[in-house]
Amino acid sequence: YTQRSGRFGFGSTQVRALDDVSIRLAAGTTLAVVGESGSGKSTLARCLLQLQPVDSGEVLFEGQDLAKLMPDQLREMRKNLQMVFQDPFASLNPRMRIGEIVGEGLVIHGLGSAAEQQKKVISILKRVGLTEADMQKYPHEFSGGQRQRIGIARALVLNPQVVVCDEPVSALDVSIQAQILLLLKELQQEMALSLIFISHDLRVVRYIADDIVVLVS
Repeated sequence: YTQRSGRFGFGSTQVRALDDVSIRLAAGTTLAVVGESGSGKSTLARCLLQLQPVDSGEVLFEGQDLAKLMPDQLREMRKNLQMVFQDPFASLNPRMRIGEIVGEGLVIHGLGSAAEQQKKVISILKRVGLTEADMQKYPHEFSGGQRQRIGIARALVLNPQVVVCDEPVSALDVSIQAQILLLLKELQQEMALSLIFISHDLRVVRYIADDIVVLVS
């Protein structure tokens, strides 16, 4: 990253967020990535999905280097690679209804007819503990925990193989955290998901992770 420096901010310095990071995710398992604030956890999550391009190295998924794919190839690959974001209040478009938010990926990738897409959205909403009636509501009508369930539904509606969870429970109350973690574990078993779970909370990691990687700043 380029960071302004100098007394009046006219200079700039290069900040290396990640260096010499190597991780491996086995199918059907949960790999936790932990570290202090500023250690590069969220940058790693974005690099894995190529939301942030890498300057060097490889991001391999089933033998293909995501960093070298053309935009249309990467778009096609993203059906298999989804993300649950940290902030359930900022990650949902306040102007869109829940049905539109969850079904947007189906529309973008042209998967099924309108009726089939709606059926899929209803199914995944019920799977995360919401109802068909919630499709017509807006994000502001839901609690933080419910919004994170919507974010999970949005990530899973495409039946991905890998889901990157970027501190998905850090903004929630402890009791709600437990509900979301239990939901993730249940969905992982039902859908044979592989999870990369970004966190700074070792108690959460102990509950959900099969393997752990520690980033040192």
